Amino acid sequence: MDFDLTDDQRLLGESVARLLADEYAFDQRKKLLGVAPGWSEALWARYAELGLLGLPIPEEYGGFGGGAVDVMLLQQAFGRHLVLEPFLATVVLGATAIREAGDKALQEEFLPAIAAGECKLAFAHYERQSRYDITDVLTTATPRNGGWVLEGGKSVVLHGDCADKLVVSARTGGSREEAEGISLFLVEGEAEGLLRRGYALRDGTRAAELSLSGAAARLIGPKDQALPIVERVVQAGIAAMAGEVIGAMEAMQAMTLDYLKTRQQFGRPIGDNQALQHRAAEMLVAMEQGRSMAMLAAMSLSEADPAERARSISMAKVGVGQAGRFVSQNAVQLHGGIGMTDEYAVGHYFRRVMVIEHMFGDTAWHLDRLADQVQ
Repeated sequence: MDFDLTDDQRLLGESVARLLADEYAFDQRKKLLGVAPGWSEALWARYAELGLLGLPIPEEYGGFGGGAVDVMLLQQAFGRHLVLEPFLATVVLGATAIREAGDKALQEEFLPAIAAGECKLAFAHYERQSRYDITDVLTTATPRNGGWVLEGGKSVVLHGDCADKLVVSARTGGSREEAEGISLFLVEGEAEGLLRRGYALRDGTRAAELSLSGAAARLIGPKDQALPIVERVVQAGIAAMAGEVIGAMEAMQAMTLDYLKTRQQFGRPIGDNQALQHRAAEMLVAMEQGRSMAMLAAMSLSEADPAERARSISMAKVGVGQAGRFVSQNAVQLHGGIGMTDEYAVGHYFRRVMVIEHMFGDTAWHLDRLADQVQ
């Protein structure tokens, strides 16, 4: 694989980094966490003006036609600043579901609105009992009056509390944990029979629990055959989040080096201690290993073989998860007591990386998947 970035990709990363450096200081982020909706609507409109919300959307629908590597680079910049806006939920998860499941008419209806910042989506698939098993779906869909109604519940729906519309999986056939019989539906955010309970995750980002009781829904994609689409959406989410972890690790590495150079103890910087220098070097090695795996995840999304694509994505999830945990833990430890406080940024990066590790299957779960393939 060719891991070199194009000039356009480098320019994208640099321009977004400049924007966020000016508009997304740590103190500004802390203020956003304290007021509804928990992110900046003004910045969301700015992202739309700059074309960031249309980055992976085809040009025919008002986007830029970028690929997974472009999204990874944008997420990397977002990770350096702990961005709170619902880019992942809407542009990565939601738009991927529309592209994979929708016909041309549906894409024409929603993709331009997503690119313009006029429609926020959320992807609601996981349930309380399912943990990381994407085939474990108990929510049901029943035909009624020429449409469908949904019964059940969904858990940890990223930015599900602010979404205008939700892409919801439900069973139209089969039994629990059966691959066949899963379909995808669109549900209005204010639909009768839909109850949303929003809350903040441990890192401050927003999620919601959904309760569906006779909520009207619109079938999108093939009936009973949506599992491959769900897999595609999850894999796109893993690849995008891998990029975010790389950005967070870059920020933690830079903060830690600065702290080692400036923190004085016994009349000299603690970075003069050779053991701490070795630890910082190990953090750098882990971060670069994680960067390679994040690039692998992004480039693997175009792999035509589903089994090979799933294998590469799991390898990347494990590699990035291990690197993120190592860098985060060492960054907090090398900062000492200050690293554990809410007033200092490194602890916020640590929490974000730990939340990401448990999204779409944690490191141990993906290791088990890889082990099953070699037995």
